[in-house]
Amino acid sequence: MRVIAGRFKGFELKAPKSGTRPTTDRTKEAIFSRLESWGMLEDSRILDLYAGTGALGIEALSRGARELVAVESAASAASLIAASFAALKRHRAWEPGMVARLVRKRAEQYVADRGGQAAADAPAAAAFDVIFIDPPYAVATEDCNALLNGLVASGCAGRGTVIVLERSVRSDDPAAPEGWGVSDRRDYGETAVFYIEMA
Repeated sequence: MRVIAGRFKGFELKAPKSGTRPTTDRTKEAIFSRLESWGMLEDSRILDLYAGTGALGIEALSRGARELVAVESAASAASLIAASFAALKRHRAWEPGMVARLVRKRAEQYVADRGGQAAADAPAAAAFDVIFIDPPYAVATEDCNALLNGLVASGCAGRGTVIVLERSVRSDDPAAPEGWGVSDRRDYGETAVFYIEMA
């Protein structure tokens, strides 16, 4: 697997031998064409939940994002993401001011912790511009819905945020948080991609 386009085009991404389901190049290209047409990537802040190989977040950095937080709980996948980030920071196209940070946690825990910080009156971090959610297909739709609600309640998602959720085409459709809606759905083979935005 490699980065498709942008400043890091051709950068090789390593995948664990098992436990991840990387987004296909066809699906990835479609997602990023859509986000670029909306002007969502330049100087943006990206949250990549269930990061896996880190491919979606790194592709976003390659195409103009300035900050990436990749959240992954599996040790093997997190180790490879850390190695990819280290290699990116040595890449000639890496620019001052760019940030790539790995958080080794379950996606739900990361969001809950961020919500706890907000509740404790800690300085509120700005909402992310784009949030990628690519959980294993075995994750229940109810759990995806709870995560979506958590993203809004914690301030990870706010006005102007686009949430990109990948699911199996055979899964139940997600329910957007109150005040939000599914603005589009596109199917690519086995994968359904939902774009969720504030209504």
